[in-house]
Amino acid sequence: MKPTTNSFACQGFHASSFSRRHLLKVGGLGLLGLSVPRLLRAEGAKKGPPVRAKSVIFLYQFGGPSHVDMFDMKPEAPEAIRGLHKPISSNVAGITVSEHLPRLAKVMDKVTLIRSLHHNMKNHNPASYYALTGHAPPVDDITLRDSPELFPAYGSVVDRLAPASGEIPTFVALPYVIGDGTITPGQQASFLGKLHDPLLVTRDPSKPDFKLPELTLPAGLSYERLMHRRAVQKLIDGQSRLMSYSAQARGFDAYYEKAMAMLDSPKLREAFNLMAEPETVRESYGRTPYGQSCLLARRLLEAGTKFVTVYFSPNIGGDVGSGWDTHGNNGKKMFPVIEKYHLPITDRTLPTLLEELEQRGLLDSTLVVWMGEFGRTPRINEKASRDHWPQCYTALLAGGGVKRGFVYGASDKTASYPAENPVRPEDLAATIFYLLGIDPETEVYGIDKRPLRICEGSPVTGILS
Repeated sequence: MKPTTNSFACQGFHASSFSRRHLLKVGGLGLLGLSVPRLLRAEGAKKGPPVRAKSVIFLYQFGGPSHVDMFDMKPEAPEAIRGLHKPISSNVAGITVSEHLPRLAKVMDKVTLIRSLHHNMKNHNPASYYALTGHAPPVDDITLRDSPELFPAYGSVVDRLAPASGEIPTFVALPYVIGDGTITPGQQASFLGKLHDPLLVTRDPSKPDFKLPELTLPAGLSYERLMHRRAVQKLIDGQSRLMSYSAQARGFDAYYEKAMAMLDSPKLREAFNLMAEPETVRESYGRTPYGQSCLLARRLLEAGTKFVTVYFSPNIGGDVGSGWDTHGNNGKKMFPVIEKYHLPITDRTLPTLLEELEQRGLLDSTLVVWMGEFGRTPRINEKASRDHWPQCYTALLAGGGVKRGFVYGASDKTASYPAENPVRPEDLAATIFYLLGIDPETEVYGIDKRPLRICEGSPVTGILS
């Protein structure tokens, strides 16, 4: 099912609580971008580990950035492997990065690099589903689509097990819905129910007129009138043809109260008010959709949001303005699309985000994850480019309880396979949950009411501070 743009998309509830014929299709509230209360609780929830990260900013690099050209360079390898990019020293002894990342080199003392991530999915959609959920897809098929049998996004799990309090949404995704031919699965709540979908914002925050009309009352409708139960029900029924109240729907008074609180929330409206930021700050992030989304992510977590996913691009790539999948559009000797677009944006936005979080006293309590679905082939192909390579790649983590200036795992001499401490996506998922204080062994119910673990991996304890 295609995600609902700019809404909480509250169109269904967990199968263990409501039958299919009682699903609500709350289109009217969706148009207003309304929040919902926590009507459902986790099944089999266990007492979690200590909370080290209060929030997560998940920076997803759709298309697959090249590990061997950024964070795991092999200058001693043959030219067909090392390429023409040169490594430069960072502010941490022994850690080098690409010469095209000079600003990032100055903040490597804030991050951990995991250089031994690996799996076997070679297509973007299944590999991305793996990266966004921590669960291996059933097939490595480019046409893999979302379905109730697939697992939910990290943020949806957090929304289910450890929701934010008040009117602030737990999980926000921006500024794109990603897909390669079909919508990539793993961006929504799946069998947890639409109740736990992200607040999806696909407006471009770099535009001068960026705003969220979904958080504004319809013309001629006052907050006081909307708060009135009959007016609320009339508004919803008129827009969505909701079912009438029944015993099965008891508890939705709290839903309305939560929705109305969000409508009238100055705190949430202010979080989206990028005009409140000094021009120097906005410029420092870069006036790109990705850069301004990262700034918005910082503002959202300050307001109380727990999980923000920022997508670098809506598509896998091939040219300036798109994702990291550049193997079909590179030069004969260098990688011009990466040099002109991907690396400059990364070198501007990521260091700014880390520095700002540090300056505001937020980095220790905010886990930042920067990663794609896989890396690129160590050997440069006949088109002077690199293809998909899931067998070994790198993720960058910062803050939220992970070590600083640290490298975990290692690749072999050509960056082809893990040589030390291999890490799978499910292990990284377990680490994210663990740092948030959520036991990775917690179970929730699937569509067949069968208990399912939220994660099948183990936390990578070697990176914990």
